Amino acid sequence: MNLNLQHKNALVCGSTQGIGKATAQELAMLGANVTLTARNEEKLQNVLSELDTSKGQKHNYIVADFQNPDGLRAKIEAHVSENDSFHILINNTGGPAGGPVFNAKIDEFERAFTQHLKCNHVLAQTVVGGMKEAGYGRIINVISTSVKQPLDGLGVSNTIRGAVANWSKTLANELGQFGITVNNVLPGATATERLSEIIKNKAAKTGKSIDEVSEAMKSAVPAKRFAQPQEIANAVAFLASEAASYINGINVPVDGGRTKSL
Repeated sequence: MNLNLQHKNALVCGSTQGIGKATAQELAMLGANVTLTARNEEKLQNVLSELDTSKGQKHNYIVADFQNPDGLRAKIEAHVSENDSFHILINNTGGPAGGPVFNAKIDEFERAFTQHLKCNHVLAQTVVGGMKEAGYGRIINVISTSVKQPLDGLGVSNTIRGAVANWSKTLANELGQFGITVNNVLPGATATERLSEIIKNKAAKTGKSIDEVSEAMKSAVPAKRFAQPQEIANAVAFLASEAASYINGINVPVDGGRTKSL
């Protein structure tokens, strides 16, 4: 199986922690030149220093705010004009705050729509030209299992993730003829800062301890544990490789079997 990503350039969003960081590390280990992007420059520099360079990889970073699509586009375009094009795009960014969908304010939907769908679209538009020229492109969106089964207490997230999944499927149909695949990885409960926040909020609302909430969530997973970020990154890296060249337009749950639907 060809998982070698040498001479491939990857743009990894939200790459200073959690799944994004683990993905950047995995792609680098497979030989890719990785460009990190997030808001915090200090954290970006720290992750950059940890990336594998044993195969001659050259890594970089871009400081960008995903609440500013125009600014994001300008920074990525400037980077592409000064460097090589990207073969791999990993769309990944933090999820919206939790809460019932009925109580959500309009601006919560607007912020989430901008951060997820608008910025995904801007990034795709910016990098697809280079992918077409190379005859090789991988766009992988890290979303959520809520695409298949909405999650209680994550109303805004459920709504926006569904929009991103449908955008992705439509894009896959349009770009497949150019050797570009578009797929979604759907993490289940994963040991990240976001999951810790969800557990704390649920504990505060229910009066249960953090351990009680955590164990209840684990019990709903056939694997009886949370995923590690690296386990999600493994799925992303496979879809980014040559080995996944005929996989296009799909949702891949990485959730230990928690999602009830097929």
